[in-house]
Amino acid sequence: MGWLISLSGLVVLMSFIEVKKAELVCKKVKVFIPGNQYFIDRQEIDNILGASGKNLVGRRLENIDIHALENKLKHNPFVEYARVYEDMDGTLQVEVVQRKPMLRVMNRFDQDFYVDEHGMKMPLSQNFTARVLVANGFIDELFANKVDSLHTVLAKDIYKTADFIRKDSLWEAQIAQIYVNENHEIELIPRVGNQRILLGNADSLSTRFNNLKVFYKQALPTVGWEAYKVINIKYLNQVVGVKNETLLDSLKRRKAFEADSIKRAQIKLDTAKADNAPVIESTDKKTSIKN
Repeated sequence: MGWLISLSGLVVLMSFIEVKKAELVCKKVKVFIPGNQYFIDRQEIDNILGASGKNLVGRRLENIDIHALENKLKHNPFVEYARVYEDMDGTLQVEVVQRKPMLRVMNRFDQDFYVDEHGMKMPLSQNFTARVLVANGFIDELFANKVDSLHTVLAKDIYKTADFIRKDSLWEAQIAQIYVNENHEIELIPRVGNQRILLGNADSLSTRFNNLKVFYKQALPTVGWEAYKVINIKYLNQVVGVKNETLLDSLKRRKAFEADSIKRAQIKLDTAKADNAPVIESTDKKTSIKN
């Protein structure tokens, strides 16, 4: 009997709520956009919600198609998730989660687009420019100006590499750009040093970047950051450094000049000793003072 009374009360309560809801009128629309990247703003959301030309405020909530509004929002390329629901006080709640780009790609066909954290292509925005890693060069991945997955193996490798870099604070601070050369191999452009890092593909990224870290710690402090023009880490068990011949020639000429200067200074000092007269030279005025 107690359960029967409780069930009957619940049915009556639900009926009351439905009647109350049918009488509710939309008093306001509240939009919530979490995050700090604004590819889509409140005005654009208002335009999407009011695309049918009917004002939501003042309409009965039962006459508002919640699912249709959600689908309109989800068709926007910058929206990853959208939820629309009603409150009992007559407020229409709209929650929109934006896509988060992690890579900007400039392909060889002069097309420019983002790749979000889920590996989906998305267009650029006129409202906001994301500060993310840039990949360019001989990239064949096409963009049809709509949200789409990556199709080529190379584009997927670029995405994997960028995702690995952004998750490591060291490499996120050190790697400034991804470049694809004419052999369709991935190269990394560092912020510190003028050398290129030849990665090849996205296989065994953890091992390759660990090899690079060891090379940075052990080799470069000895020879200098400008000693190599290419650091090849595409082989799993070794790091190959291609020397910067222009820099080496410059260092050789500098050492030869310094050795020649020391030799000339020694000859001049020997001549002064032979004359038994100390010589004091001023390098600024190019004059000599003899006692």
